Amino acid sequence: MSSKNWIRTIRDLIMILIAAGVYASGISLFLDPNNLAPGGVTGISVILNRLCGIETGTLYLLLNIPILILGIWRFGFRFILKTAYATVMTSAFTNLLSGQGALTEDPLLAAMAGGVLIACGIGLIFKAGATTGGTDIIVKILRQRYRHLKTGFLFQCIDITIVAISGFVFRDLNIALYALMAVLISGRTLDYILYGGDEARMIYIVTNKPIEVGQKLMEEIKVGVTYLKGRGGWTREEKDVIFCVVRKQLAPRVEETVKQEDASAFLIVTSANEIYGEGYKDFFEERI
Repeated sequence: MSSKNWIRTIRDLIMILIAAGVYASGISLFLDPNNLAPGGVTGISVILNRLCGIETGTLYLLLNIPILILGIWRFGFRFILKTAYATVMTSAFTNLLSGQGALTEDPLLAAMAGGVLIACGIGLIFKAGATTGGTDIIVKILRQRYRHLKTGFLFQCIDITIVAISGFVFRDLNIALYALMAVLISGRTLDYILYGGDEARMIYIVTNKPIEVGQKLMEEIKVGVTYLKGRGGWTREEKDVIFCVVRKQLAPRVEETVKQEDASAFLIVTSANEIYGEGYKDFFEERI
């Protein structure tokens, strides 16, 4: 292995270690002590802990063993080595922090804080090329087959099912609803961590001054523009349509610039969640 690969591996292991601590903090300091089962293998572990008394972190590790075996078959030993490391560290941190007790006994605050922390942990571990095991592996398999489905959405589908089960086990609808809130917050936060930085605005500009508007956008806002050929439906006249994609924070500046140059211009502004190419993501990198 080259020195560059060694450095990258060490960096990933350190990131996984930190992420496992963050993930475990959300479980042991907020969710678990407030009887909130956040879905996934962790949620199942919380439920089983109340039924059999075995530590949540230990149950988490035991439940992950068959899933890790599935992961070895699907992704190979190299991927699973990192995931096994993440799973063991998460289990260890969960048991270690469980003795600290809840940082808050307010179930609403616990759901919010716990949901954000476990999403941050999962997101960092995914970026390091691993998972926390459990349903993470199942989600990763589904993502390879159904790439149009976002990671957070898939987690929510699985987690909501487990949260519903926890409501029957604990026989407390309020607790189940708080756990559901943690799941929804976690899913939304995870999508933001994995995709939020790429969110942009896709803008079509129909103007009688395409050259002037395009030049001003390129010079003043430093955005690339593409001229598309269009034809008016009523007038049948040919004209250039400006197409550009910008970071969402730059969209108001684009609109203002167009307005200053041509007040009668026609704009279509829509969201673009995933952008590949220069200045955005590499098309050939592995999608999470």
